[in-house]
Amino acid sequence: MDEKSLHMLEFPKILERLAGYAAFSASVDLARALRPSADFDEVMRRQACTREARHLLSLRSEIGIGGARDVRPLVERAARAGVLLGSELLEIKTTLESARDLARFFERHGQEFPHLASIAARMAPPPGLIEAISRAISERGEVLDSASPRLASLRSEIKIAHERLLARMNAIMNDPKVAPWLQESLITLRNDRYVLPLKAEAKGHLRGIVHDQSASGATLFIEPLAVVDLNNAWHELQLAAQDEERRILAALSAQVGAQAEAIAALVAALAEFDLALMCAKYADDLRAAEPVLLPFKPVSSTHPGSTLRLYQARHPLIDPARVVPIDVVLDDKTYAVVITGPNTGGKTVSLKTVGLLVLMAQAGLHIPAQSGSTLSLFADVFADIGDEQSIEQSLSTFSAHITNIVRILKQTSPQALVLLDELGAGTDPQEGSALARAILAHLVALPVTCLVATHYPELKAFAHATPGVVNASVEFDLQTLQPTYHLTIGLPGRSNALAIAERLGLPPSIITAAREMLNPTDLRAEDLLEEIHHQRDLARRARAEAEQARAEAEALRQELARQLDRIEEERQAILRRAAEQAEEELAALRAEIERLRRELARARLPLEDVKRAAETVEALREQAEKALSPAAAPSRPPEHPAIGERVRIRSLGLEGVVVGQDEDEIEVQLGNLRLRAALHDIQRPGHVEPPSSPPAPPRRRRAAAAPSSSTLTLIAPSPGLELDLRGQRAEDALARLERHLEAAYLAGLPLVRIIHGKGTGRLRQAIRQALGQNPYVAAWERGLEGEGGDGVTIARLKTEGA
Repeated sequence: MDEKSLHMLEFPKILERLAGYAAFSASVDLARALRPSADFDEVMRRQACTREARHLLSLRSEIGIGGARDVRPLVERAARAGVLLGSELLEIKTTLESARDLARFFERHGQEFPHLASIAARMAPPPGLIEAISRAISERGEVLDSASPRLASLRSEIKIAHERLLARMNAIMNDPKVAPWLQESLITLRNDRYVLPLKAEAKGHLRGIVHDQSASGATLFIEPLAVVDLNNAWHELQLAAQDEERRILAALSAQVGAQAEAIAALVAALAEFDLALMCAKYADDLRAAEPVLLPFKPVSSTHPGSTLRLYQARHPLIDPARVVPIDVVLDDKTYAVVITGPNTGGKTVSLKTVGLLVLMAQAGLHIPAQSGSTLSLFADVFADIGDEQSIEQSLSTFSAHITNIVRILKQTSPQALVLLDELGAGTDPQEGSALARAILAHLVALPVTCLVATHYPELKAFAHATPGVVNASVEFDLQTLQPTYHLTIGLPGRSNALAIAERLGLPPSIITAAREMLNPTDLRAEDLLEEIHHQRDLARRARAEAEQARAEAEALRQELARQLDRIEEERQAILRRAAEQAEEELAALRAEIERLRRELARARLPLEDVKRAAETVEALREQAEKALSPAAAPSRPPEHPAIGERVRIRSLGLEGVVVGQDEDEIEVQLGNLRLRAALHDIQRPGHVEPPSSPPAPPRRRRAAAAPSSSTLTLIAPSPGLELDLRGQRAEDALARLERHLEAAYLAGLPLVRIIHGKGTGRLRQAIRQALGQNPYVAAWERGLEGEGGDGVTIARLKTEGA
């Protein structure tokens, strides 16, 4: 990619913001070195890494490279026979452990994150190195006694020698002949030797070596001759231990140096993985979307084969609260855009937005635009934006622009994107306009995808008359005298100079004189353009009002649907209460008949009268059942929903998509499950039916405790498809499980998803054993990986009559 154009489009600023998400210095360097690629496979790989990283962070926000550091300089020093410190070896160990943990994670989740897993495959640490450092170096970077038997022995001897030395020093300090001459009863260190503070005037009372004196000269710090050998022995052991520590560190450093190439590759893989996480975090903060990237179509003589469709594109460096989204959508016949409009109206920002989003997409970053934005993979992006006037090179603004444009024209190709700001500006307007048209005509003839911003009205006419070129404009509010920054494709910008001057108070006579000096044809074109913009504004307002009215109507429809659902629920509740009451009354009648039959039998009266009474009661019962049955209410036959239509299953209270149907039943997809439901149990979300034709209630499973076939069908409420038993004791969980399964069976549910977690496995074992013995369970199975694996058990319930 053209480096000069990258700086003009401020791509390095994007990289600096990206680098702000880095977890260590290696990924910072990688982010700053990131460049857009023209290789289609490489760009798609980068985009896939960013997509997978966003998905990974949505599932595990804590994931990262841990305490990894860029240890490549340390490893390089070790490879040159340098000796690393314990703290430096600890950094290497921490980095290797972070890489090992990530490699193990992606070994388990490689199918879900294939591109990140390919990066993690390069993170396997050299075998044995982590263990070797762990045995020798503590968490504080100190060499452990266990690093070698000799070091352990030396440190033990040092401890013994130290204790002997201090014991002898204490004996001297407490000697009645010495104690009166001490400045204070204190053993201290001078030059790494243990000494006593002796009064200066008592120098001859304690034979020894003077190592120091106080600032006043009143105290001498003397090492008694009696402890010189003990001090020497202690120091000799310390030096021997230091030599052994250095030998251990040198051996570990040599082991690290031998694996320098593998560790450097591991750090590079960590940096690449961290870069993917950085791209994901930056995309989330930008509210960015993954672009659709396409190769160039087969080239024709009239079109380069590019695709440029950006919806609600936002400049990533502008404050999100202030940025105005733009749509840059070119049809299959258009590849060049001429943007006109007032100064500070947003022409330059529009050019930079397009260029910057193309560069971001080809660098593997998601772009701040609406999902569905589609871009071609451009071989290069060239830009001439801004004022590059140079005093040192004696270049004027015009000369600087032309020098850059000459360079661009030499390097461009039909697969490049060219962005030119203020084309032809900085010189005589007539010559500048002619030059701008000639340059644009040259680019169109190549052909090259290009966006050009200009003030010249002649380029508006050129765009209107040239196939493949379209006008665009940035809008200006004449009421507030402020730009709106909206970009409109298909309409050229209006010349607002006279209108602005009039609003700012220029005398009307001057405005009138200026209008009379204008070419009548140009004036009529401006008036026509003004009318087009006016009619478009009216259409925009009408569309906004229509959208608002549609939204209000939709809200009203949803509210009506909710009210009808509440009415249906209340109706079902009334029917349930009536059924329960009728059942109680019929039970009482049967009990009374049985009592009368027994009394008549005891009285030896004929049973024909009793039979007639029983038949009368049974007829009454059937009439009551018929009257209370919801099916007795007049209703029109339910309509079959279409395949793919979203429906609601009343008995479960869940929504799904219709995937199959026959005469009486509908097959519905609920997430990963497929269920069959009766047609009258199906409700379209928001479907409104006349109050006179209420929908038939869903069939429910007959209560298991029903006394006989003559009882009414009871409608049991659904306890839900999911039961969470995590954290409960086995006996409490089994009691809840039994109640839930019974309620689910009565409600006619096909299955229950039981969440018990993994843990020690005791709760899982108890639950699955209980499921095998439960009369309502037909079979059970472990959950799929996407459903929770061994932490979940799916219980399939028996159907009615099974």
